[in-house]
Amino acid sequence: MSGIRGDFLTAAESAADLLREPAVAAAWTRSSALPEFSVAGLAGHLAYQVLAIPELLAAPVPREETITVLDHYARVKWTDAGLDEEINLHIRSGGDQLAAGGPVVLVRELDAAIAQLRLDLPEAADRPVRIPLWGPWALTLDDMLITRLMELAVHSDDLAVSVDLATPALPPRAVETVVDLLSRLSVRRHGPTAVLRALSRAERAPTTITAF
Repeated sequence: MSGIRGDFLTAAESAADLLREPAVAAAWTRSSALPEFSVAGLAGHLAYQVLAIPELLAAPVPREETITVLDHYARVKWTDAGLDEEINLHIRSGGDQLAAGGPVVLVRELDAAIAQLRLDLPEAADRPVRIPLWGPWALTLDDMLITRLMELAVHSDDLAVSVDLATPALPPRAVETVVDLLSRLSVRRHGPTAVLRALSRAERAPTTITAF
């Protein structure tokens, strides 16, 4: 499978391999590298990026408007929300719920979702899909997979750091897709000059150009 769908599945399998690591199970109840997230909750949140997709494909085509990826990030509430605001509480709670059965159960569910997606994604239409939590809009399936690929890459790094493992390597094309998205979001947040300087002139670089 080529394109974003193949890259997404490769990243999904990489995340499943990370969750299988004994270090993750050993640190399951400890705090993670992300504020207010346990290792278990972060693992659940990582797995959700894959587990959500079969549910979206099984749902009816949404009637809400379909928007672009960049418009999506302009609308979601979590990008600027505080740790204790409702949206972030909901996100952490969702991760905890998915991880409640423990690492073995979570990996089993993730493996099953990946196997199903290997069957479904090649023939799936690039139709609108949506996650209701976000708000009254939809993304095309392939755009949704771009957003989930970014989440898989970023949170795999978070989880690896949390348990003192090396960050899993993703294929160059997948990395390019993630970096392209984060760069565009960074330019919108900080302006083109700040990003240009951060990437080319250390003496004039801003303190941060994080996308969120």
